[in-house]
Amino acid sequence: MTLTTTAVLVPLLPFLGAAAGFLLGRRSPGFVRPLAVLPTLASAVLTVAVAAGQGAGPATDVATRLTPTGSLPIDLALHIDGFAALIAVLVGVVATCVQIYSTAYLRDDPRYPSYAALVSLFTSAMLLVVYTGDLMVLLVGWEVMGICSYFLVGHYWETEAARSASLKAFLVTKLGDVPFLFGIFALAADTGTFRITGILGHIARDGLHHPTLIALLLLAGVAGKSAQFPLHTWLPDAMAGPTPVSALIHAATMVAAGVYVVARLLPVFAASAAALVVLAVMAAVTMVGSALAALAQDDIKRVLAYSTVGQLGYMTGALAVGDRGAAVFHLLSHGAFKALLFLGAGVVIHAAGTNSLAAMSRTGGLARRIPDAFWTLTVALLALAAIPPFAGFFSKEAVLGAAEHAATGHAAGIPGAAGWTVFLAGLLTALLTAAYATRLWLLAFRGTGPEAADHGKQPLAMTAVLWVLFVPTVGFGLAAPFLPAWFDGRSLTPTATTSVLGTGAALIGGLATYAAWRHTTARAARAPLGAVAAAPDLSPAAAEEVAIDVHTPAYGDIAGAPDPADPGRLLLGPLHRHAAAGFHLDAVYTALFVRPVRAAATLVRFLDHAVVDTYVSGAGAAPRWLGAAVRRAQTGNVQTYLGALLAGALVLAIAAVLVATGTGA
Repeated sequence: MTLTTTAVLVPLLPFLGAAAGFLLGRRSPGFVRPLAVLPTLASAVLTVAVAAGQGAGPATDVATRLTPTGSLPIDLALHIDGFAALIAVLVGVVATCVQIYSTAYLRDDPRYPSYAALVSLFTSAMLLVVYTGDLMVLLVGWEVMGICSYFLVGHYWETEAARSASLKAFLVTKLGDVPFLFGIFALAADTGTFRITGILGHIARDGLHHPTLIALLLLAGVAGKSAQFPLHTWLPDAMAGPTPVSALIHAATMVAAGVYVVARLLPVFAASAAALVVLAVMAAVTMVGSALAALAQDDIKRVLAYSTVGQLGYMTGALAVGDRGAAVFHLLSHGAFKALLFLGAGVVIHAAGTNSLAAMSRTGGLARRIPDAFWTLTVALLALAAIPPFAGFFSKEAVLGAAEHAATGHAAGIPGAAGWTVFLAGLLTALLTAAYATRLWLLAFRGTGPEAADHGKQPLAMTAVLWVLFVPTVGFGLAAPFLPAWFDGRSLTPTATTSVLGTGAALIGGLATYAAWRHTTARAARAPLGAVAAAPDLSPAAAEEVAIDVHTPAYGDIAGAPDPADPGRLLLGPLHRHAAAGFHLDAVYTALFVRPVRAAATLVRFLDHAVVDTYVSGAGAAPRWLGAAVRRAQTGNVQTYLGALLAGALVLAIAAVLVATGTGA
């Protein structure tokens, strides 16, 4: 089998699995799980084969004309280089782990067949984005992911939180997709092609006529898809979906797509210094703001969601300083440990019976009950905090090294302001990341008090995939010295300066959080606010569905109450209230956009009912009244008709006399 054929099968197999799942899901439920797992697993194996065949050699480009469209044709094109090969492996492995995990997590869910088919379709769309060499075909995968995310985030549609979150995710990402579409059209009009290789070749030869405009239009779509400020607010709310969906969206699909597109089209952005500065500022605000928000969240999944926003900020920061190798390196390592964090969080939620860290901190024994999740999550949090020798350390230091390189003027064509902005924001975010990672670990696994109700043994399918993802979380960073050939030939080995500064900042953040936790636990009364309610053996999905929107009052009145031992309150002080609310961006958007739109909709509805409907009703009522009047005149009585005839003749005669008299005068 040739490399091209293998690459074509990679997105095709999950697509066929999704189609079969939609068709056979309800008729043949026994085929649902094999159709969910096997095509995705086969696709993951093929991505490894493609990566091995492609290696670090020249990119593979194959294209066939899809249809004649005039001056700008659309091609079914493959473009596979080192970036595409490795990211496809990440997508395939994470999607397979999510499908296997979901077989146990949603074992009793009646909507599992449609869920599994949508996950397969989601995976296929992301693989299409990764492998395609044509922007219009990329746009198809881009939009299919948006549709799938709408249905998957709203999986628990019975809850108001899930319905609102799915609608919000769809609308906010579409808000960015509109300028993104215009940006693609403008780029193709400027370069004369939708082919990515043709676009990059044109830029290298002739440049662009409007680089800043095109870059900013594309950046709007990237900000929406990859949850960057100011279009990031949909991602924390998307946690209302099932935990495996969160792992898929945050680790390997959807949010990774925007970063990948910028990496593929980096010369477009590098052609405009203004666009790079905008990208750097956007990354800096995203990094610092999301880290502060994560430090104040009580829902374990929202902490991880804001964490994803911040780590994506690191990736866009690396792109802002012109180093796509560092950006993609961090994308790959982040995908491994973030998938592990979310899937491990699903195990924690099932065991604790709540999403609330405050409730977990008031119960004990969680680490002992779920040792697999405890150890793997501990390592994943260390990777998130960029503690050596785990993967997050190497990839985050690669980003800081690239920023330091640009800040000191050693990156040709990159504004020094962009480098300093990313570098300083990256160091501050490293401190804050370690702080909220330490806080999450302490509140989840070092709680005191009575043990929470036992919700049953964790299924093997859920715990096994944690150890699968544990391997790249530990070992991927150690491969950094061997990866430069895959990443434009640039060294990914951390520099001494950034290693000392970044690790020092992380240690300060972690130690400060631990000291704050010791202080608050010593000061606070740890007596529980109420008894932990007994609960039946719930499935993981059922336990999470109960926990959505409210912090599981079914498990006692300790759930959701403010935790006086929360170190985040001490560290943030007066800022805590604002950080917990995401700095009130949703309230701002509600005032600026939601309320005016609703007011306009109310006005349109009033005009439709009070004005338009009145005219329509009047147009129908007038003939009806005339018909009623004429019908009353048709009595069938001859004397009545003769009387009316004589009366009419008399009226006409009088009118004729009056007219004649007036004329004579």
